[in-house]
Amino acid sequence: MDAAQFSRFLDRLGPDHLSKRLYLQTLHTAVKFGARGLHVYIENFDAVAPYLKALLKISGLWGRAVRNSTNYEVVEHTVPLARLPRAFHGFRILHLSDLHIEGIVDQGQQLRAVLSTLDYDLCVFTGDFRFLTYGDYHHTLAHMAELVKAIHCPEGMIGILGNHDFLEMVPGLEALGIRMLLNESTALSRGGDTLWVVGVDDTHWYEGDDLDRALKGIPPDAPKILLAHSPELIPEAASAQIDYYLSGHSHGGQLCLPGGIPLKTGSWCARRFVKGAWESGTVKGYTSRGVGCSLLPVRLFCHPEIVIHTLQCQD
Repeated sequence: MDAAQFSRFLDRLGPDHLSKRLYLQTLHTAVKFGARGLHVYIENFDAVAPYLKALLKISGLWGRAVRNSTNYEVVEHTVPLARLPRAFHGFRILHLSDLHIEGIVDQGQQLRAVLSTLDYDLCVFTGDFRFLTYGDYHHTLAHMAELVKAIHCPEGMIGILGNHDFLEMVPGLEALGIRMLLNESTALSRGGDTLWVVGVDDTHWYEGDDLDRALKGIPPDAPKILLAHSPELIPEAASAQIDYYLSGHSHGGQLCLPGGIPLKTGSWCARRFVKGAWESGTVKGYTSRGVGCSLLPVRLFCHPEIVIHTLQCQD
């Protein structure tokens, strides 16, 4: 990160958030390369991957699990929202989460083919562009450059960072046309009406979310969609009068028991919030099973998903 980028991040994030983010990125890299006595979440600890791969091969499930990793399910989800402006009735949001894009076994070929057939108004990314959680991210940006060629929508692309993503990736992602929200917001206008999209930094590992900062300048009663990498901010979202909460992170479990029962979720919240549509008080939300995979390109009883949310006015 050069001095000019540091200055821009300082303005966007504030000194406390920026210093904490950079410290934790350094801390995680230190864990990876030999420091002792430091805590790391299991989903950030790729040393278990060879053992998991061996187990899947011994059980005869390896081939099936790898094939499942690119067997994308397109989910059409219609959600009525009480405060949705009439001009946004029928507004369609393509929701892509947890791409882990350089880890996709076919280099994203099937994903791009599916995306090129879909119709939507806005594309949102809810974090984890990168497969690894450390080191070089230029391969990630190169794969994202190919992916965005398949994304066409009038309102463009909006994204947030996940626990796999470094802050230094933001300029590269924004150069591809993705408006990255770092505890920030952006307004969508249609027919004189406004719908706000609010995005926070990763709350799970980096603990960088600052919803108050992200909401600055937005009228409290304005309709708001929140992008947060993990569904762990539901109480805060309810207090902030968030209308619709989009997240990912859990991969729906990625490796599940028959019936889609997750063996682990990786999120500090009730299991009913870790995949699919949910409601909590006045907040409606959707947690994506994700597009990609972490640790290994494998899925069992939990296909990757591409979600299109169609917003409707609630009668």
